[in-house]
Amino acid sequence: MKVIIIGGVAGGASCAARLRRLDEAAEIIMVERGPYVSYANCGLPYHVGGVIPEEAQLLVASEAVFREQFAVDARTSCEAIAISPQRKILDLKNLKTGKITTESYDKLVLSPGAPSIRPELPGIDLPGIFHVRTVPDARQIREWLEKGTQFLSGMDRYSGFQTIRPKTRAVVVGGGFIGLEMAENLVHRDFEVTLIERGDQVLNPIDPEMAHIVEGYLERHGVRVELEDEVAEFKQTESGAIDIVTRSGSTYPADIVVLGLGVRPDTALAKMAGLEIGERGGIRVDDRMRTSEPDIFAVGDAVEVKDFVTGQWSLVALAGPANRQGRIAADVIAGRDSRFRGTQGTAIIGLFGGTAAWTGAGEKALARMGDQDFEKIYLYPNSHAGYYPGAKPIAMKVLFRKSDGRLLGAQALGEDGVDKRISALAALIQMGATVYDLEESELCYAPQFGSAKDPVNFAGMVAADVLRGDMPISHWTSMEGGVLLDVREPIELAVEQVPGVLNIPLGQLRARLDELPRDQEIHVICRSGQRAYYATRLLMQAGFKVRNVSGGMLSRTQASFFLQDEIGMERQP
Repeated sequence: MKVIIIGGVAGGASCAARLRRLDEAAEIIMVERGPYVSYANCGLPYHVGGVIPEEAQLLVASEAVFREQFAVDARTSCEAIAISPQRKILDLKNLKTGKITTESYDKLVLSPGAPSIRPELPGIDLPGIFHVRTVPDARQIREWLEKGTQFLSGMDRYSGFQTIRPKTRAVVVGGGFIGLEMAENLVHRDFEVTLIERGDQVLNPIDPEMAHIVEGYLERHGVRVELEDEVAEFKQTESGAIDIVTRSGSTYPADIVVLGLGVRPDTALAKMAGLEIGERGGIRVDDRMRTSEPDIFAVGDAVEVKDFVTGQWSLVALAGPANRQGRIAADVIAGRDSRFRGTQGTAIIGLFGGTAAWTGAGEKALARMGDQDFEKIYLYPNSHAGYYPGAKPIAMKVLFRKSDGRLLGAQALGEDGVDKRISALAALIQMGATVYDLEESELCYAPQFGSAKDPVNFAGMVAADVLRGDMPISHWTSMEGGVLLDVREPIELAVEQVPGVLNIPLGQLRARLDELPRDQEIHVICRSGQRAYYATRLLMQAGFKVRNVSGGMLSRTQASFFLQDEIGMERQP
């Protein structure tokens, strides 16, 4: 059996290695049009920022490794330029010599990836404007930062006895993964960074109120965030710098521009071969990674896959799913009955010591589908036991089915412990877990790592209380009428309060029940929701109509959560 794999990196390279482990007799050819067959493109922004100092550290496996260890005929600077599914042949072009050869195949695997979006804007080809997708891209940016213009030349070595360092300016266009990571790394290189995003939030997969925290966190660390604006043109100045002109009429001067506008599936070969292209613009595959041609498989960023939670077709350009898809394609080619379960978009990003992570469906996605069978909760547990030094709050949003408690999605932000909570929830989602399973999940505990009631357990307990009717909840965005009762201490209201609120501290509530109306619904708030829960239970048993406002004041003004040191807010539950 002869198998040709087009494209390396995550999907193609994992497919080649896995197939060799399963079938020692197969003839395997892997072609990659770039200079490196397998590299860590997720590390590129950190190489630009100097966190990963050497380019060689990004190279995962070379042609020699694939030839010597796996007996794979790996060819770099080699591009597939034509496919004939009927004849089972394809044309390969050596990009160094220009020579074209024809190869036959029994099975073909497409892993072409997804190139960066580069819109046709005036001036977009000016020197100093870059995207970040490959190792050569990162190399060009590093070279530009060191000697791209007369002004930047030598700035990486700017020292001496000068008391004022000239300002260096960068503009990042796009508020996704690459945009935010590049913004952080350019700040680390002492650039004044402006981030321009045409949407109304950064990190589009998460919900707006969670993204609002991220935006505040970026600004706190020196990134100027400009939302709901987009680039109209680029102009070069006499000094060699670039003026970025936006649709709103604003102009932002920069010494370097980085485009992080997302990616678009590379479907050129698939279209040439007559393969089915899906509604999202990716190559349509089944759960065995087979295309509409049964002997052609496709994996990675170029394919459309089913969302595990919603069942909708989706494009997910993430390394984890690409690796798993490559392995599954290899399994199927080798005769095994492997299937891809779908993706739930589990992702994480680190920014200035903070973390944002998410998995499953967000509220935006469910609303777009017209799905109304879900509820959400907000909670703010500590990353580990509060009495052990270094505990940090985690802002969490968890979504679940109202009908059966099935876990749908989760988003979390914080400076410690975010990754393992979302990873645990991601695994539970894939197992079809409910919030009742979260209650009973047995997780690691020692005071420096977690709490006896871990944030994952805590989320399950809160959600289960909602579903069991022990704690009816409301949300700031959907409250209609009623009385707002604040059970915090009066001193806390001096820091933040809602106009017109009725304040009865929790400790006084039992003695002051006669001050509350019995003919109206009472919405109870505190700082984060915990004391409001206690009050809700008390009032329900006293015969009142009552709801706990999920997340309390923190969910109302979430952006203040990580800025509280500046404005003096307490971290009292």
